[in-house]
Amino acid sequence: MHEAPPPTSTPAPGPSSSAVPAEPLSHGLKQRHLTMLGLGGVIGAGLFVGSGAGIAVAGPAIVVSYLIAGALAMLVMRMLGEMSAAMPASGSFSVHAERALGRWAGFSVGWLYWFLLVVVLAVEATAAAQIAHGWVPGIEPWAWVLLFMVVFTAANLTAVKNFGEFEFWFASLKVGAIVVFLVLGVLAVLGWLPDTDPVGMTNLTGQGGFLPNGWGGVVSGVLTVVFAFGGLEVVTIAAAETDDPARAVGRAVRSAVVRILFFYVGSMLVIVTVLPWTAQQAGLSPYVKVLDAIGVPSAGQIMNIVVFVALLSALNANLYGSSRMIFSLAERGEAPRGLLKVSGGGSRETTGGVPRRAVLASVAFGFVSVLLNLLWPDTVFLYMLNSVGAVLLFVWALIAASQLRLRARLEQEAPEALSLRMWCFPYLTWVTLAGLSGVLLLMLTDEAARPQVLWSAGATALVLLVALGRQWRERRGSAVADR
Repeated sequence: MHEAPPPTSTPAPGPSSSAVPAEPLSHGLKQRHLTMLGLGGVIGAGLFVGSGAGIAVAGPAIVVSYLIAGALAMLVMRMLGEMSAAMPASGSFSVHAERALGRWAGFSVGWLYWFLLVVVLAVEATAAAQIAHGWVPGIEPWAWVLLFMVVFTAANLTAVKNFGEFEFWFASLKVGAIVVFLVLGVLAVLGWLPDTDPVGMTNLTGQGGFLPNGWGGVVSGVLTVVFAFGGLEVVTIAAAETDDPARAVGRAVRSAVVRILFFYVGSMLVIVTVLPWTAQQAGLSPYVKVLDAIGVPSAGQIMNIVVFVALLSALNANLYGSSRMIFSLAERGEAPRGLLKVSGGGSRETTGGVPRRAVLASVAFGFVSVLLNLLWPDTVFLYMLNSVGAVLLFVWALIAASQLRLRARLEQEAPEALSLRMWCFPYLTWVTLAGLSGVLLLMLTDEAARPQVLWSAGATALVLLVALGRQWRERRGSAVADR
C-alpha cells in the first residue's frame, strides 16, 4: 500500500477552481458498470416492499406521488450530473459543496452522507439476513450478517472492478425482474394471460376514485416514497474511477433518470390497475399480490429472492460509496490522513488504487451499526436511524445550492466543461429547492415523520458546529502565524 499524494489547499473560488486534481484511485470501472449502477442503484426494497405503504395512503394516486418524488430526484441528479461531468471527483457533491460554498459545506455534507450510508448499511444487512434465515433456519441471522459483511468487504478491498461486476449483475437481475413484471402486468390488464379477463380502468376509478384520500393522500404518498430514490448519488461518486469520468457520468445520468422514473411509475401504474388499491397492505409487497393474482406460481419466493438481491446490492453500493466519501474527506484534510492509503502494485485496474483503509473504516462502523441494530433495535439504533432519516433531503438541498453557485462560475470561466447542463437554469434549480423545503415542512406536520426531521436536524447542526469550529480554529491559527 502507498499513501496518496498530499492534497493541495482547496482552491478558492476563481478561474482555477474548475481544475480538478487527478485521483489516485483505480480506473477499473467501465461504462456498462456505471450505466447499470445508475439503473439499479435505487431499485431496492423501498420499491419492492415499501411501495405498499404509499399505495395504502394515496390509493391509485400513488402514481402521482411517484411522479412528484421522481421529478425531484431527476432534477437533483441532473444538477449533480452537470457538476460531476465538469469536475469529476471521488467526493462528488462534497467536493462541489466545498468549491461552491466553502470548506464547512464540504465537511458537513461529506460526513453526513457517510454517516447516512453506514447506518442504512446495517438495516440492509439485517433485513437480508432475516430473509436468508428464513431459507436456512439452522444459521442464525448474526452469522448471515457476518458472512455478507465479510464477502462485500473482500470484494471492495480487492479491486474496484469487483464492486462494478457485483453491481452490474445485481442491477441486471433487478431491472430484468421489473421488466418481466411490467410485461406480465400489461398482459393481465389486457386479458391476454390464461384465465384472465381485461381489467380496464375499473381499479383506477373504483373504491373511492383515483384520489380516494384527496390530494392529502398524494402528499402523504410523496413523504412515503421520496426516500426510495436515494442511492442515485453513488453514480457520480463512481464516475471518478472510470477512464473518462466526464463522459461516463454524463451518459450514465442521461440514461438512468428517465428509465428509473419509467420503472417506478410504470410499476405503480400496473399495480393499481391490476388490483384494487384496497387490496394492498403496508409491509407487504404489492408485487407479490399482483403476481399471485395473475397466477404466477411461488410469487412470494420469487420476490423474496429479488428483494434479497436488492438488499445485497444496496449494501455493496453503500459500502463502496461510504469508503470513497471518507477517502475524499481525507484528501481534503477533513478526515484522518491515515485513510489516504491506497493499494499499490500490479495494474491499477486489477489490484492498485483501492482505498483499503477507507473501506475498513466504513465497514467497521457498519459492524457497530449492525450490532446496535441486533441488540437495541427499538432504542439506540432507532435514534441513530432517525438521525439520518431526513439527511438525504439536506444533501439534495446542498447539491442544488452548490449548482446555483458553480454553474454561474463555470459559464464565466470554463463554459466548455459544461458538457451536461441543468434544464432551465436557474429556474428549475430554485423549483427543486422549494420542493425539498416543502417536503421537509410537510414531514414536520406529520406525526410519524416529525422525529426523523428533528433528529436529522440535530445531527446536521452538530456536524455544522464541528465544521465551523474547525474553520474558526484554522483562521485563528493563520492569524497568529501571520503576526
